[in-house]
Amino acid sequence: MDLVSGIVVYVMLWWLTLFTVLPVGVRREDSVEQGNDPGAPKNPMLLRKLLATTVIAAIVWVVVDQVVRSDLISFREMIREE
Repeated sequence: MDLVSGIVVYVMLWWLTLFTVLPVGVRREDSVEQGNDPGAPKNPMLLRKLLATTVIAAIVWVVVDQVVRSDLISFREMIREE
């Protein structure tokens, strides 16, 4: 996988992981003030979630990169067989 492909795959994995991690640990506000959304989280912990997203996406990216480099799944071979 070249540099540009690696960056594109990492960015896609990062966003997918972010949307997976965002709902984790969300608690609603107990007493909602007038004008506030009742579904807004009390403490969203965004920095912690962004750091977790970055680490998880990096680990998944390394696995994907190793699978592509090892030709464990070769898309070129799949195309030739058809």
